[in-house]
Amino acid sequence: MSILMVTGIEGARNCADVISAQLGMEVEVAEGRRAALAALRRREYAAVVVDETLAECDPAAAEAIWEHAGLAIPVQINFALSGAARLVREIRAALRRREREQMLARRAAAEAIETELKSTVAGLLLHSQLALSGGEVPSPVAEKLRVVADLAGSLRQRLHAPLQVP
Repeated sequence: MSILMVTGIEGARNCADVISAQLGMEVEVAEGRRAALAALRRREYAAVVVDETLAECDPAAAEAIWEHAGLAIPVQINFALSGAARLVREIRAALRRREREQMLARRAAAEAIETELKSTVAGLLLHSQLALSGGEVPSPVAEKLRVVADLAGSLRQRLHAPLQVP
Protein backbone atom coordinates (compact mmCIF):
# COMPACT_ATOMS: atom_id res chain seq x y z
CA MET A 1 0.00 0.00 0.00
CA SER A 2 1.02 3.59 -0.37
CA ILE A 3 0.28 7.00 1.09
CA LEU A 4 -1.21 10.04 -0.63
CA MET A 5 0.01 13.41 0.62
CA VAL A 6 -2.15 16.39 -0.39
CA THR A 7 -0.30 19.67 0.03
CA GLY A 8 0.84 22.63 -1.97
CA ILE A 9 3.86 23.50 0.17
CA GLU A 10 7.25 23.88 -1.38
CA GLY A 11 9.50 20.92 -0.66
CA ALA A 12 6.61 18.47 -0.38
CA ARG A 13 8.45 15.93 -2.55
CA ASN A 14 11.48 16.02 -0.19
CA CYS A 15 9.17 15.51 2.77
CA ALA A 16 7.48 12.62 0.94
CA ASP A 17 10.86 11.02 0.30
CA VAL A 18 11.72 11.18 4.02
CA ILE A 19 8.33 9.68 4.97
CA SER A 20 8.76 6.98 2.34
CA ALA A 21 12.21 6.04 3.68
CA GLN A 22 11.01 6.02 7.31
CA LEU A 23 7.85 4.00 6.73
CA GLY A 24 9.04 1.85 3.83
CA MET A 25 6.00 2.81 1.76
CA GLU A 26 5.55 4.68 -1.48
CA VAL A 27 4.36 8.25 -0.94
CA GLU A 28 2.60 10.11 -3.74
CA VAL A 29 2.18 13.90 -3.63
CA ALA A 30 -0.90 15.70 -4.96
CA GLU A 31 -0.74 19.48 -5.02
CA GLY A 32 -4.45 20.11 -4.74
CA ARG A 33 -8.00 18.86 -4.88
CA ARG A 34 -8.04 17.92 -8.56
CA ALA A 35 -4.76 15.99 -8.43
CA ALA A 36 -5.80 14.26 -5.19
CA LEU A 37 -9.16 13.15 -6.59
CA ALA A 38 -7.47 11.87 -9.77
CA ALA A 39 -4.98 9.90 -7.67
CA LEU A 40 -7.79 8.44 -5.52
CA ARG A 41 -9.61 7.30 -8.67
CA ARG A 42 -6.47 5.53 -9.91
CA ARG A 43 -5.67 3.47 -6.81
CA GLU A 44 -6.25 2.64 -3.14
CA TYR A 45 -4.10 4.16 -0.39
CA ALA A 46 -3.37 3.10 3.16
CA ALA A 47 -3.52 6.72 4.32
CA VAL A 48 -4.44 10.12 2.88
CA VAL A 49 -2.59 12.99 4.54
CA VAL A 50 -4.14 16.40 3.88
CA ASP A 51 -2.44 19.67 4.74
CA GLU A 52 -4.52 21.47 7.37
CA THR A 53 -4.04 24.77 5.54
CA LEU A 54 -5.65 23.34 2.41
CA ALA A 55 -8.51 21.93 4.48
CA GLU A 56 -9.16 25.28 6.17
CA CYS A 57 -8.91 27.33 2.97
CA ASP A 58 -11.09 24.96 0.96
CA PRO A 59 -13.28 22.79 3.24
CA ALA A 60 -15.25 21.51 0.24
CA ALA A 61 -12.03 20.18 -1.31
CA ALA A 62 -11.07 18.42 1.92
CA GLU A 63 -14.56 16.93 2.19
CA ALA A 64 -14.42 15.68 -1.41
CA ILE A 65 -11.02 14.08 -0.74
CA TRP A 66 -12.30 12.35 2.42
CA GLU A 67 -15.38 11.08 0.58
CA HIS A 68 -13.26 9.52 -2.16
CA ALA A 69 -10.56 8.16 0.17
CA GLY A 70 -12.22 4.76 0.47
CA LEU A 71 -10.66 2.67 3.24
CA ALA A 72 -7.63 4.95 3.59
CA ILE A 73 -7.01 6.37 7.04
CA PRO A 74 -7.52 10.16 6.92
CA VAL A 75 -4.80 12.29 8.52
CA GLN A 76 -5.00 16.08 8.68
CA ILE A 77 -1.89 17.93 9.80
CA ASN A 78 -0.35 21.37 9.42
CA PHE A 79 2.69 20.82 7.19
CA ALA A 80 4.00 24.36 7.83
CA LEU A 81 4.28 23.73 11.59
CA SER A 82 5.20 20.06 11.55
CA GLY A 83 8.48 18.53 10.57
CA ALA A 84 8.94 15.27 8.75
CA ALA A 85 9.52 13.44 12.06
CA ARG A 86 6.10 14.48 13.36
CA LEU A 87 4.44 13.58 10.07
CA VAL A 88 6.01 10.12 10.26
CA ARG A 89 4.77 9.68 13.86
CA GLU A 90 1.23 10.79 12.96
CA ILE A 91 1.04 8.57 9.89
CA ARG A 92 2.52 5.58 11.74
CA ALA A 93 -0.04 6.02 14.56
CA ALA A 94 -2.88 6.26 12.02
CA LEU A 95 -1.72 3.10 10.24
CA ARG A 96 -1.53 1.22 13.56
CA ARG A 97 -5.10 2.35 14.36
CA ARG A 98 -6.17 1.05 10.97
CA GLU A 99 -4.54 -2.34 11.62
CA ARG A 100 -6.23 -2.61 15.04
CA GLU A 101 -9.62 -1.66 13.59
CA GLN A 102 -9.26 -4.21 10.79
CA MET A 103 -8.28 -6.93 13.26
CA LEU A 104 -11.27 -6.12 15.46
CA ALA A 105 -13.59 -6.12 12.44
CA ARG A 106 -12.25 -9.52 11.30
CA ARG A 107 -12.69 -10.91 14.81
CA ALA A 108 -16.26 -9.59 15.05
CA ALA A 109 -17.12 -11.03 11.62
CA ALA A 110 -15.65 -14.42 12.54
CA GLU A 111 -17.59 -14.48 15.80
CA ALA A 112 -20.83 -13.56 14.03
CA ILE A 113 -20.33 -16.31 11.45
CA GLU A 114 -19.45 -18.80 14.17
CA THR A 115 -22.61 -17.95 16.12
CA GLU A 116 -24.75 -18.31 13.00
CA LEU A 117 -23.15 -21.65 12.13
CA LYS A 118 -23.61 -22.99 15.65
CA SER A 119 -27.28 -22.06 15.57
CA THR A 120 -27.84 -23.67 12.17
CA VAL A 121 -25.98 -26.86 13.13
CA ALA A 122 -27.94 -27.11 16.38
CA GLY A 123 -31.17 -26.82 14.37
CA LEU A 124 -30.06 -29.51 11.92
CA LEU A 125 -29.09 -31.83 14.75
CA LEU A 126 -32.32 -31.27 16.68
CA HIS A 127 -34.64 -31.71 13.69
CA SER A 128 -32.85 -34.80 12.38
CA GLN A 129 -32.98 -36.41 15.84
CA LEU A 130 -36.66 -35.50 16.21
CA ALA A 131 -37.44 -37.01 12.81
CA LEU A 132 -35.57 -40.21 13.77
CA SER A 133 -37.46 -40.52 17.05
CA GLY A 134 -40.79 -40.44 15.20
CA GLY A 135 -40.66 -44.19 14.50
CA GLU A 136 -42.69 -43.98 11.28
CA VAL A 137 -39.67 -43.12 9.14
CA PRO A 138 -38.94 -45.55 6.26
CA SER A 139 -35.57 -47.31 6.57
CA PRO A 140 -33.77 -45.54 3.67
CA VAL A 141 -34.91 -42.12 4.95
CA ALA A 142 -33.91 -43.03 8.51
CA GLU A 143 -30.41 -43.93 7.32
CA LYS A 144 -30.07 -40.57 5.59
CA LEU A 145 -31.32 -38.77 8.69
CA ARG A 146 -28.71 -40.60 10.80
CA VAL A 147 -25.99 -39.44 8.39
CA VAL A 148 -27.26 -35.85 8.65
CA ALA A 149 -27.37 -36.14 12.46
CA ASP A 150 -23.82 -37.56 12.55
CA LEU A 151 -22.49 -34.84 10.25
CA ALA A 152 -24.21 -32.11 12.27
CA GLY A 153 -22.87 -33.59 15.52
CA SER A 154 -19.34 -33.73 14.10
CA LEU A 155 -19.55 -30.16 12.87
CA ARG A 156 -20.93 -29.05 16.22
CA GLN A 157 -17.90 -30.53 18.02
CA ARG A 158 -15.53 -28.71 15.68
CA LEU A 159 -17.37 -25.45 16.21
CA HIS A 160 -17.00 -25.74 19.97
CA ALA A 161 -13.20 -25.71 19.62
CA PRO A 162 -11.70 -22.31 20.55
CA LEU A 163 -11.92 -19.66 17.83
CA GLN A 164 -8.53 -18.57 16.47
CA VAL A 165 -8.46 -15.40 14.40
CA PRO A 166 -5.18 -13.68 13.45
